[in-house]
Amino acid sequence: MLHIVFVEPRIAGNTGATIRTAAAVGATLHLVEPLGFEMDEPRLRRAGLDYHDLAHVVVHPGFDALLAALPGARFVAFTSQAPRWHTDVDWRDGDGLVFGPEPTGLDATVLAHPRVAAQVRIPMLPGRRSLNLANAAAVGLYAAWHRLGFPDGV
Repeated sequence: MLHIVFVEPRIAGNTGATIRTAAAVGATLHLVEPLGFEMDEPRLRRAGLDYHDLAHVVVHPGFDALLAALPGARFVAFTSQAPRWHTDVDWRDGDGLVFGPEPTGLDATVLAHPRVAAQVRIPMLPGRRSLNLANAAAVGLYAAWHRLGFPDGV
């Protein structure tokens, strides 16, 4: 199982859309507080449609709590500043794909954490700042799931 990690997400719609993506792949979505929205916010529910019951979402009070909850996981941080592409990772079952808040991205303390095994970026044309958070998570998650051979996929 793969893990999607949103550190301090701020936009309910992005998290809702990712709930749907996580459910489609069988990944767990981890949200690291503080959140920029309430978990019962209508935009969150609307974006996730009827997938909330099919997704596994866990809220953690901080990044250290996330790490404690997943002691054996390897974490890969997505940042537009990384020199390596997300497709160059030897993805493994149990990996965590870590994304920062909109629009600032991950802070230096997360990027430098010893449990973060790699920093990667999603390639884009020059002059583009970043993808929407939900889209970036979907691109990264499907690349990792593909590398694993789409287990249980139909």
